[in-house]
Amino acid sequence: MIKGDADIEDILVFNSHKNITVRIYKLGVNLGKNILQKMRKFASDCRGASQRMHNKTFIVDGKVVITRGKNIADEYFDYDHEHNFRDQGILLMSKKTKEVSQSFDRFWSDSLSKDVASVVESEIENSGVENPFDKLHQYPCNPEKFWPQVRERIKNLPATFSAIKASGKLVWLDDVHFMSDLPGKNKAQEGLGGGGITTSALIELVKNARSTIEIQTHYFITTQLSQTLFREAVKRGVKVRIITNSLASTDNIEAFSSYQSSRSDLLETGVRIFKFRPDAAVRKDVMSGELQEKLAYTPRFGLHAKSMVIDHKITVIGTFNLDPKSANLNTECIVIFRADKVAAGILQGMKEEFKPENSWETTVNYSPDSEVGNYKRLKIWTRKIIPKAIL
Repeated sequence: MIKGDADIEDILVFNSHKNITVRIYKLGVNLGKNILQKMRKFASDCRGASQRMHNKTFIVDGKVVITRGKNIADEYFDYDHEHNFRDQGILLMSKKTKEVSQSFDRFWSDSLSKDVASVVESEIENSGVENPFDKLHQYPCNPEKFWPQVRERIKNLPATFSAIKASGKLVWLDDVHFMSDLPGKNKAQEGLGGGGITTSALIELVKNARSTIEIQTHYFITTQLSQTLFREAVKRGVKVRIITNSLASTDNIEAFSSYQSSRSDLLETGVRIFKFRPDAAVRKDVMSGELQEKLAYTPRFGLHAKSMVIDHKITVIGTFNLDPKSANLNTECIVIFRADKVAAGILQGMKEEFKPENSWETTVNYSPDSEVGNYKRLKIWTRKIIPKAIL
């Protein structure tokens, strides 16, 4: 998935290369639409306008796969000068790559996917030039954008893989499951509900948890169903901790406004809620060292990971946020695996995030919303008219 705010001409230039093809899944409200066109689309087809392909898979030679929450943009790789994200991913090899490739091909060949040149009316500026693809070379050739340190890392990539293999951190697993929703998820459904393959899998995992549930999620918007699932888990003696973005770290005011409306109900379920700090101390450990050397300040930091660990042994990593959109509208993909060693590593990272220097805990008597100015808090209230189901 490429972020929907990518420049149309850049995408067309990219698509013009003889070895590159770009297809657009279910042309929605972002690509090439102005604000009036977007409003018209939401007014006439709210469900269709709210759906998107949220899957994120990176497949190399059909042999190596990376799937995670990251989109392709500077802020997901710790190179943005204003706002970066903490994310989580998993690298897969061997027989599981075939399943991921089949899922990719299913979306690629589906009737909802179209060649970008056939759905975008714009044309490449200076299309008469001999090689318009040269324009894209300007980015990596600019030392301000593509630093020498990054070039050095790419050059040393073979040694990096050897170092990872020798470190003992590469874990071989037998019990690994890749799951993806199907193209056109719930297209025959009325309204904004319907669930999906990934939704059902996660519900079953929460229902069968026995001791702990620990979750990282970019957005945290609950429905009556999800609140009931957490309440029943707590009644069984399961300790539930969830970390998500605070008002200070979020990049989506609309989604946060919906969470805020349900905060009291969530706390009553017994779930502990932690809000990621924009000045989290951990950002200095994971952000690009090159960026920190260049800037005289540290950019704002947010949480973008979508992970869950159940009973210290079952781990889920993928693209699924805890919100109605992931549950009912977006197509999502997740990897579920059982491995105590990997779960322990993920939990170690979460343990850092739960610390006071990295997150604030929301309680009945304290809301981290107080950590931001009145203007941003006022913006939250103006978004409360937006239906929760499309956020």
